[in-house]
Order: sequence, then C-alpha cells, then structure tokens
Amino acid sequence: MKQIKVTIAGPRGRMGKEAVDLVQNTPHFTLISVIDHKGEASLDVPVYKEITECFNEETPHVLIDLTTPEVGYIHTKTALEYGVRPVVGTTGFTAEELSELKALAESRELGCIIAPNFAIGAVLMMKFSQMAAKYFEDIEIIELHHDQKLDAPSGTAVKTAEMIKEVREPKTQGHQNEKESISGARGANIDGMHIHSVRLPGLIAHQQVMFGAEGQTLTVRHDSYNRASFMSGVKVSVETVMNLNTLVYGLENILD
Repeated sequence: MKQIKVTIAGPRGRMGKEAVDLVQNTPHFTLISVIDHKGEASLDVPVYKEITECFNEETPHVLIDLTTPEVGYIHTKTALEYGVRPVVGTTGFTAEELSELKALAESRELGCIIAPNFAIGAVLMMKFSQMAAKYFEDIEIIELHHDQKLDAPSGTAVKTAEMIKEVREPKTQGHQNEKESISGARGANIDGMHIHSVRLPGLIAHQQVMFGAEGQTLTVRHDSYNRASFMSGVKVSVETVMNLNTLVYGLENILD
C-alpha cells in the first residue's frame, strides 16, 4: 500500500493525541510534521506554529485537522490551496463555508473529508435514525458531551437532523398551544424536531434519537467512552481521501 505522509493540526488536544498515536502506529502512514499554535508539541517531527510555514517546508499528502471551527476552516482552505487533502474532525462549519470549500476542492481536483463524528457506531446511529424517521415523524435528539465542548448543538446532532430532514416532512411537535415558561426548555428547533444539548464533566460523546408514535417509542443511541473510538473513522478517511476529487461531508458517505 502506498505510504501516506500526514501532518496533524492540534496534536496536543485529546483527539490530537489519539491521532498522533494512530498515524505513528499505522505502517502505511508517516507523520512528517505537526501544527501547534503554541509550538509546544513534544514530538520527533518538525513543529510549526503557522500552517503556511508548514506547507512551505513540508509536502504532506493529507492534513488531519482537529482544532476549532474558526481555525479548521482556515486550515482546510489553506491545505487545498497548497494541494494537500484535508481530513477534518472539527464541527461548526456553516453551509456557506462548506459550499466554498467544496468548490475549491473540485477546482483543484482534491479530496476533502469533513466529518462531524468519526466513530463508526455514531455514523450507523445516524443512518438508523434516518431509516426510522420514515415511519416515526415525532423526533427528539438529545446529545451529551463533556463540559469543554465549544459548540452546541453538536455537529453530530445537526448532521442527524439534516439526514432526517431528507426523509421527513416538517412537522410542529407537541401541543399546538405549547408555551415555554423558561426560554429554551424545549431545546433548538429544526423543522419541528427538538435538539437538546447536555454538557457535563465525565461525559465524552453520546447521542440518542427518540421517536414517538401512538402506543410506542423507539430510541437509537450511541456512546463513545473514549476518544480512541473515533480513530477507526480517521484511518478510513485518510485512506479514502486520497482517491477523492471533491469534498465529502459526513463519514456515512464513504462507508460501504
């Protein structure tokens, strides 16, 4: 198998550390550099504070970005401009940003994968939820994450709602005269579905999608108990992005 040279942005974060271990322990991956905004990563590869400085010195095939939405967008755009294929685990991209990045990827004939969730089980949870939504139109999404997560709702919850929207007609759920006595009690509203975000120490990444119908409920749930659970999806993405010439949003789109 062809050797894939990788640069990682965000190597000191919890996900970044797992990605470093993944790349260093995968025989056909080679970690050639990392990008750390403080320059404090302690690794046996060059450490760069700025992405342009890195790409002027190094020639990776793939950038794994595990930073923040604002930085991730800049890194993804810069990588494509330098001919590097991004694999991005940062959530919070706007529709306009995704459209711009897709146009750039296609103009350069480069692959790009942006995944709200890299856990294979989470992707299956989203797929199963989309299947169930054809038969259950009343839906609530509850996503639970650690208390250091910056965005709410999570990218996984938003992606789940988007997938459900493809098969479900908009519907206002609950009583027609329902009123929130405390603003936000019913959560975010997407096409009548409600999304609730929980943030607590001790959690990692969890989501349940609840479906209700007359006389029955159905719950589809996924739990990630450590960040190593995301690495199988990162590995598949790095391998797959080498054969793409467009942007793919969502891991479910590259799984057979």
